[in-house]
Amino acid sequence: MSKIIDGRRIADEIKKKLSQLARDLEEGTGIKPGLAVLRVGNDAASQLYVNMKGIQSRELGYHFEEHVFPAWTPPELLEAKIKDLNKASHIHGIILQLPIPQPLDKFYFLSLIDPAKDVDGLHPLNSGKLLQGRKGGFIPCTPLGCLELIKTVHEDLEGLNACVVGCSLLVGIPMALLLLQQKCTLSIAHSKTKNLPALCESANILVVAIGNPHFIQGDWIQKGATVIDVGINQLPSGKVVGDVDFSSAQLRAGAITPVPGGVGPMTVTSLLRNTLEAAFYYAGRPFPL
Repeated sequence: MSKIIDGRRIADEIKKKLSQLARDLEEGTGIKPGLAVLRVGNDAASQLYVNMKGIQSRELGYHFEEHVFPAWTPPELLEAKIKDLNKASHIHGIILQLPIPQPLDKFYFLSLIDPAKDVDGLHPLNSGKLLQGRKGGFIPCTPLGCLELIKTVHEDLEGLNACVVGCSLLVGIPMALLLLQQKCTLSIAHSKTKNLPALCESANILVVAIGNPHFIQGDWIQKGATVIDVGINQLPSGKVVGDVDFSSAQLRAGAITPVPGGVGPMTVTSLLRNTLEAAFYYAGRPFPL
């Protein structure tokens, strides 16, 4: 049976460090890390995610505020709020909770966020820095958390075969770029990929983010591989499962993330980390993590 990568435990260890650093920053400078979330519409999942971010932010001693807009909000109002938050000295991180209702253009509003406060790492400038392998930009939270989980299994990723199943701008593409920067040999799979089982089986590290419950079967996985399951899917029964068939994958993988309790906790923790880093930057202090 494979090792279970306990995302909750790893996230809790990181949050202890973040909490202490936040206290140190406030005691030394008077600056409390501040996170603002903009939510448009009444998407139930978005509301749940924002509540979770608020609870954990406050637990670490951060200032947290949520700005909620109805689905019919004129673009000018949302734009004005982003610009106000860009100028607000008590706010160091800003996120636009996705998805947002059509016809609002998420890429336009993401581009309005000050890159130094873009703790979701989705501004074009931060995306460009990731593409170029440059330091000083924020990395999207889910891929950043996934890499942290992978490094609990592999001290050195250089030369390992990695496969990312899914090519979204939020997870798949930035995840692929991070693995390339670790000098992995990389494959990216998508809905048109042929012979996907063989491609998955070639991977020492398999990251799956497609939103399709139990899609990846255990016999697609190389024996001893590390499997990171990003999927969060709710079945008609109400059970939450990943994109990987966990029970069969456990028989072949060397290490695997559960769903829930794997990638999810690390995504929120990565957001909290980025927010604290932004506050340190604002204070003119180097970020020690």
